[in-house]
Amino acid sequence: MQIDFWSDIVCPYCALTDNRLRLALERFEHADEVRIVHRSFQLHPDLPRAGITQRRLLDSHGISEARGEQIFTPIERAARAEGLEPFHALERTLGPTDHAHELLALAADQGRGGEVWTAMFRAHFGQGRELWTIEQVLDFAVEAGLDGEEAAEALRERRYLARVAADQREAERLGARGMPFMTLDGAYAVKGAVGTEELLAAITRAWEAAHPEPRPLPVLGGTAAAACGPDGCTVPRHPTP
Repeated sequence: MQIDFWSDIVCPYCALTDNRLRLALERFEHADEVRIVHRSFQLHPDLPRAGITQRRLLDSHGISEARGEQIFTPIERAARAEGLEPFHALERTLGPTDHAHELLALAADQGRGGEVWTAMFRAHFGQGRELWTIEQVLDFAVEAGLDGEEAAEALRERRYLARVAADQREAERLGARGMPFMTLDGAYAVKGAVGTEELLAAITRAWEAAHPEPRPLPVLGGTAAAACGPDGCTVPRHPTP
């Protein structure tokens, strides 16, 4: 089973969903047969490279400080309840995440996609890391155990730029208008940050749809027909006249 998981590292609901997906799979009996593919979706590609505070970004969209706290305080509370602490969704800086996504694509090619996605979520929301410039992203790459020279070459060549853009187009084609967004085996979609229980139920339903329990076929003809089995052969029984 394949789960395609679109997200952006500056999306707090995506960070929650990354954690909830892990928790759901810990309880899913077929987890060893599930492959998670992380895909990119940039929410704020036009933000300044120097970054902008979340409060200032809210203000630029006409959202008051009080309303911003109403939006982000419950997210931070939910994160703490799920063991993600510290978790700063309001008091942080955001920026364009193109370079971060390109590094994540490199990590995926090296079989470390999920691990590095989680580490980047924790770096941003837990430590307030800014990951908007090539230099910032390369510092993170080395800390995450990736080869610094290879990462620098990939980012400066923009090796993964086309893949990041293709991921975003595919999500939009499938109907995604916000993050997080998932597809399960390409047959079901999960939009938004659903809870762990709901996510587990969705994964289970998709699995059962793809792996239906075998059912006996209806039998036509006589039920007393002759047959052979492990214990020998039977003699057909005919009704007494």
